[in-house]
Amino acid sequence: MPLLHRLAVTTAAAVAATVAALSPATATPLPLPMSYDGESSDRLVVRVSETGRHFDTVRYVLACHPTGGTHPRARAACRQLDAQTEWGRDPFAPVPPGAMCTGQYGGEATATLRGRWAGRPVNARFTRTNGCEIARWNRFSIVLRLPGS
Repeated sequence: MPLLHRLAVTTAAAVAATVAALSPATATPLPLPMSYDGESSDRLVVRVSETGRHFDTVRYVLACHPTGGTHPRARAACRQLDAQTEWGRDPFAPVPPGAMCTGQYGGEATATLRGRWAGRPVNARFTRTNGCEIARWNRFSIVLRLPGS
């Protein structure tokens, strides 16, 4: 084998061995970048109304990672949000058009979430007008804490 060929094969083998030695056995996801303003990148403004009218609306700020804000149960709300978050799925997605929902009515309560979650903008509206909407609301029952509850 010519010297140049041997040198090339040896170099390629050394590089492959070095890369294999430095690579972890399993792939670990990289953490999300921290926000530049010093605030949590997971921050939502929660507005909830029991009657759906503006005058009885309560407003909370919920920050997670680290936990903070004015939400009365911030830690539990952040845990609930974390449990609903899956890669590649919008946890706040509305009920799909044409979904088969029960005619159950849960009242006039309304809620909105605005801000950022898992690096993505959030602008979601919640109601309790049928079984699907009630189930969607209940997935975030701690986050969407009704006034007085």
